Amino acid sequence: MAATTGLISSTFFSGETSSFVILPFSSSSSSLRFAPANLRMVRIPTLATASKPATTTPREPRGIMKPRKVSPEMQALVGAPEISRTQALKQIWAHIKQNNLQDPQNKRIIVCDEKLKQIFAGKDRVGFLEVAGLISPHFL
Repeated sequence: MAATTGLISSTFFSGETSSFVILPFSSSSSSLRFAPANLRMVRIPTLATASKPATTTPREPRGIMKPRKVSPEMQALVGAPEISRTQALKQIWAHIKQNNLQDPQNKRIIVCDEKLKQIFAGKDRVGFLEVAGLISPHFL
């Protein structure tokens, strides 16, 4: 889509008189033009080319959305042999919320139960920013 540039003076809309300012429109300093002080640049979109038609077939998931095989410890928690990283994080957080495993004084700290200790390298307490890094070794 291309855009053209047009000039519109706001006095046209407001009905007020305007003062003039000097605006350099060219590279030579000797030729200066006078323009209203409240001159505004407006971009007017124009249709230059036709856009591509929308694809009807959904594309295959990539990156963190692509299901990957997981370790047996992760399988015990999420209940699936293959899962995407985003879905695994959702299920881990659901487990944390369901079992009330957040520290009451500092909600950013997770107090690990036995299932989470297997995934989080045997740690008793984990910060919520560490979770994504600690589950990486479990994706094969």
